Amino acid sequence: MEKDKKRPSVHQEMKQWTKIKGENAWTMFKVISEMVEGFDRLNEIGPCVSVFGSARTKPDHPYYKLAINVARKLTEEGFGVITGGGPGIMEAGNKGAKLYDGISVGLGIDLPFETSVNEFVDNDKVFNHRFFFVRKVMFVKYAQGFVVLPGGMGTLDELFEVLTLIQTRKITRVPIVLVGKEYWSGLKDWIKNVMFAKAGNINEKDLDLMPIVETAEEAVAIICNFYKGKNSGELSPNFDLK
Repeated sequence: MEKDKKRPSVHQEMKQWTKIKGENAWTMFKVISEMVEGFDRLNEIGPCVSVFGSARTKPDHPYYKLAINVARKLTEEGFGVITGGGPGIMEAGNKGAKLYDGISVGLGIDLPFETSVNEFVDNDKVFNHRFFFVRKVMFVKYAQGFVVLPGGMGTLDELFEVLTLIQTRKITRVPIVLVGKEYWSGLKDWIKNVMFAKAGNINEKDLDLMPIVETAEEAVAIICNFYKGKNSGELSPNFDLK
């Protein structure tokens, strides 16, 4: 009878890996090594601000020049500048720090189309990461603020990573500033009108986490006002991995 037929084993239909490489176990040692080196070296550098933005921005673009000015003013306020170490906005951030005798850090990443950090990273502050997620830990842990200029997918990834960590209280709140009203206003309007008002997927107070400004002066003022009344001895990394 039909009901007596043996049903096929579900496990016979399960997908299988083609091959498990033995060296995968060694990946964890590479990750640990990269984290230990990053923690040890960045601990010695002191409070910084991470500057995010597109690698495609050319030196003659207004946003490139704006990034230089942002980094210059951060340097004047005693902050080091951390970027991804690449071209475009990242280069401009490092350039603004370097030219005005500030700390210029480059958290490089091994990519097929980006082989080295830009020339404005301090020689002793060049980092070469294999793993994006380790690099993002370094961006977040040692930054006392984030300045986000126009960029692409990578910039959005870094921005929303920080927003999520603050929203979920995995790190203490630090200032995040979006620079460029024409570029960022549409995104924030969508977050406000759709993500919050229509779908209810965030709290209203989350909208305050990302002010949009137009100038370097406004961006740095927000960061400085956030830390007003605190001296450098009261600043600390954003989270402690235990």
